[in-house]
Amino acid sequence: GMVPPIGIAISTFVQRKMWSKAERETGKAALVLGLSFITEGAIPFAASRPLVVLPSCIVGSAVGSIVSFLLGVEIRAPHGGFFLTMIPNAINNLGGFFIALAAGAVATAVMLAILKPMSDKKQLAKEGAAEKNAA
Repeated sequence: GMVPPIGIAISTFVQRKMWSKAERETGKAALVLGLSFITEGAIPFAASRPLVVLPSCIVGSAVGSIVSFLLGVEIRAPHGGFFLTMIPNAINNLGGFFIALAAGAVATAVMLAILKPMSDKKQLAKEGAAEKNAA
C-alpha cells in the first residue's frame, strides 16, 4: 500500500521535467500519504494516466512484495505505514521492511520513467494527426 504513492513521489522529485508543476506538487502530498500507508495518494496520477501509472504501480508493488517475502518481513499491525517503525516488535525485520519498500518504490519510478515518455510521444503524435486532419 505504501509503494505506489512513494514510487510516484520519487518519480516527481527525480524526473522533474517529466511532470507538470501541479503534478510535482501533488507528488509531495503522495509522499506523505504513502508514508502513512494511504495508497490513495496515487489516485490523481492513475486517473490522469491509467495506462502508464497502473502498470507501473503493479510492477512496483509486486517487486516490493516479492522482496518482502524473500526477506521474511512480517508486519503485525493491519495499518500504520512508516509510523509502525516506531512501535517495538510491530515489524519483525525492520531492515528488510525498508529494503522491500525502497525496491518497490524505485521499481515504480523506473517503470514510470519508461512508460510515461512513450505515452507522451503517442499523445503528441495523435494531437499532430488531429491538427493535420483539421487543416
